[in-house]
Amino acid sequence: MTIRANARRAGLISALFACGMVFAADPAKHHVQVMAESKSVPADSIVLRGDHATTRLYEALVEAFEKAGDGRVAVQPFSTVSGLDALHAGTADVAASARAAMPDRAQEQGTNFYPVAWDALVPIVAPSNPVSGITLKQLHDVYLGRITNWKDLGGNDAPINLDGVAPPLDGVEYSTRLLLFHYGDQNVSVSRMYVNTEKLEEDIALNANGLGMSTLAGVARNAKVKMLGVEGVHASTATIADGSYPLYSAIYLATRNGGPRSAEAEKFVAFADSDAGKAILRQEGLVPYADAPDLTTTKQEARIAFVDAHLKPPMLMMDGRPVSAPNATLDMLTRTSPTSPETQKVRVDAARLKAAKQVKADPPKDAGN
Repeated sequence: MTIRANARRAGLISALFACGMVFAADPAKHHVQVMAESKSVPADSIVLRGDHATTRLYEALVEAFEKAGDGRVAVQPFSTVSGLDALHAGTADVAASARAAMPDRAQEQGTNFYPVAWDALVPIVAPSNPVSGITLKQLHDVYLGRITNWKDLGGNDAPINLDGVAPPLDGVEYSTRLLLFHYGDQNVSVSRMYVNTEKLEEDIALNANGLGMSTLAGVARNAKVKMLGVEGVHASTATIADGSYPLYSAIYLATRNGGPRSAEAEKFVAFADSDAGKAILRQEGLVPYADAPDLTTTKQEARIAFVDAHLKPPMLMMDGRPVSAPNATLDMLTRTSPTSPETQKVRVDAARLKAAKQVKADPPKDAGN
């Protein structure tokens, strides 16, 4: 199935999601229970809605927040788009997302995205699958439908059943495609689509030929699936923090100004960034965002260069070093770290390269002739 994200389709799917079941955290038992969104959310609770990849990680944070007497939180795990659209509509106070904002998406205009922690995007397969690792190029080509058989990855002679989450505005899907293609809504070839990562993981556990993307913190304790190494590196908190695992990615909490519970929502976000909150994030297998500040600067530059070099050869040289796809790199950095010093530097480099190419194509005439 070939898919492309667009606001109309995303809005339709998220509206359908909103008609289904939602969930709330039980702080006494630290698990989730099914509840009806319109009837069962306590009046004094803020609503935290978002994708399974992140909301399930925030349950321990919610428990500690409530035990500290700072407020109550109703957790509604479902999908990224359902969380962000509910925030936009005023039916949620906080959204959990495994991707940064899409600047051009109307429903996300005016939303504050706060990076909370670093996680890793991980390819997962069934434990019976003999393949233990994959390269960036192989993953790239599987997504594009260029590799369709496990034997091409060193496995059995069997078709690859690539799982995905609909729509591609999902946090894990979007972030994966952003890293591999520089565009989070890149057209891909996906054979099976699921409403969220939880359902995807359930299929992978039962599908000997399945392949999908999830997060380290989400599946590290799940013996029913196996994580593949990427470029010979396995995801861990250590390889996330040092930047050696190439598919590290930030997770976010999002709020909007002016909502009826915006002050309470901001209080929960602040708790996530407190010492107590960071300790809980570490216990959940995450790297608190502030613990690895260079992942957004020098290591981000190195990571993008590393990924690009493994997907295609360098195209241009700047200051004696290869620069691969400068405009695409700038686009990616603008989406992920719009105000970082590295983004500003790449913007200048891209402009210089454009000017240099223009001069080469149309050299200035000698004024004396």
